[in-house]
Amino acid sequence: MQVNGQEVRKIMVTGGAGFIGSNFIRHVHERFPEIELLNYDKLTYAGNLENLEGVTGGYSFVQGDIQDAARVEDALAGVDVVVNFAAETHVDRSIHDPGDFILTDVYGVFVLLEAVKRNGRVKRFVHISTDEVYGSIARGRFSEESPLNPSSPYSASKAGGDRLAYSYFKTFALPVLIARPANNYGPYQFPEKLIPFFVTRALRDQPLPLYGDGSHCRDWLHVDDTVRGLLLLIERGEPGQAYNLGADQERSNREVTREILAILGKPESLVQAVADRKGHDFRYALDWAKMRALGWQPQVAFADGLRRTVEWYREHEGWWKKLVEKKAYVSHLRKNYE
Repeated sequence: MQVNGQEVRKIMVTGGAGFIGSNFIRHVHERFPEIELLNYDKLTYAGNLENLEGVTGGYSFVQGDIQDAARVEDALAGVDVVVNFAAETHVDRSIHDPGDFILTDVYGVFVLLEAVKRNGRVKRFVHISTDEVYGSIARGRFSEESPLNPSSPYSASKAGGDRLAYSYFKTFALPVLIARPANNYGPYQFPEKLIPFFVTRALRDQPLPLYGDGSHCRDWLHVDDTVRGLLLLIERGEPGQAYNLGADQERSNREVTREILAILGKPESLVQAVADRKGHDFRYALDWAKMRALGWQPQVAFADGLRRTVEWYREHEGWWKKLVEKKAYVSHLRKNYE
């Protein structure tokens, strides 16, 4: 892998023990075994080193918080590329406790950017944002030029980090690129997000608490396609630019729920309507022409990707069962749905 004609020898992945970060590390390790990978992760409830079992050779782990300036600066030694996945990511949790989101998703990004500025040798800083920074759209699609209009503490914190990263390109000429992917799904996703949450509950014949009438619509992007897009941005993206990663695979939450139940052979009577989430965005949709122009497009059809994902959770009960049985997880569900 090259950036501006120079070989990439070391990549620092913040939040590499999380869902997308661990999939990114696995993919790079397999495709570019010559690249040294540093996983820098705080190991919050959603960080799990089991996600990286079997990744050996050219891989190292540092437990650290992106708010810890000294530790971040030490970890940056010899790094060519930084990919920042580290974040608090769950909208429901941001409603109950927004403070952690502001500290990690905004202040933590500031600490990383300052360290990269002082480092002076990093060739690319890829910041992972989200489609939720645009807010909801009834029809049509958001382009990268659309105004940001976040409506939850989570999306507002991500918008803050997104624009802060851009400001360091504009003000200090840091080689920042911003990725705004659609809803990701796939293996190793913590079972609080819709797909793994409903799959793991359906496998145990537990009720599936569906917000409102289930008509809220999302565009679903398999994590493998996201990872491929991020690698392309490292190699060919233009610093200072934001890039939407969409899939044109919109489904309502109710449709996704029905597909999960059909794959598992479970009855729709498991679905339980619950009060809608506060400030719940109705629809996200992205125009991803800029990524198409770089040569990227999604390869995983939703029907196939969902089936593969459901089967992964069915086959990895030992991975997720210990997570959903933790007291903190059960406490969160009670706080959120009761």
